[in-house]
Amino acid sequence: MANIIISNDLGPGKIFTLDGNLYTVLEQHCNKTAMRKMIVKAKVKDLRTGTITEMSFNGGDKVTLAYLDKEKKSFLYDDGTFCVFMDNDTYEQVSIPKERLTWELNFLTDNLEVMITSYTNDDGSKEIMGVELPVKVALKVVHTDNAVKGDTINKAMKDATLETGYVVKVPMFIKNDEIINVRTDTGEYDSRAN
Repeated sequence: MANIIISNDLGPGKIFTLDGNLYTVLEQHCNKTAMRKMIVKAKVKDLRTGTITEMSFNGGDKVTLAYLDKEKKSFLYDDGTFCVFMDNDTYEQVSIPKERLTWELNFLTDNLEVMITSYTNDDGSKEIMGVELPVKVALKVVHTDNAVKGDTINKAMKDATLETGYVVKVPMFIKNDEIINVRTDTGEYDSRAN
């Protein structure tokens, strides 16, 4: 049974369906004046296309909440067209087109455990929405320049190329072949890995 809520309750992170589309709420603002009904403005992201738009609802409009399924899977390989993930218990494999994972490819390494999010359509078929990465991932530095003596004023940073090809700013003390933690939400250096 569908879970229906009023638009006033659409907060960040809520997922809902409207006209066959699947949206997640990024921001929500309510505007109420004495002269007119409440207007609910929501900044939403279409989960199928990635498009971000603004929507307006009258206070009290009803929307249908949607729920995403999450399954833990490990990254196996990239075949050039698809990224393949596997369930470590059932050995079931899932392929996701590379063009849907442009940001995630910066952090995917062999056997990295991720959460695959999917939506069950009305006909019972599963539709893969995307990949949730861990908050931080440990990646090896394959190339960075050596620090120059005296170059340490004001937290000086330098470029480092990681094993995935991603380039990140790191502190001057980081050397080639070190393992560092990188935040997957911002893509920034976090710390040395233990």
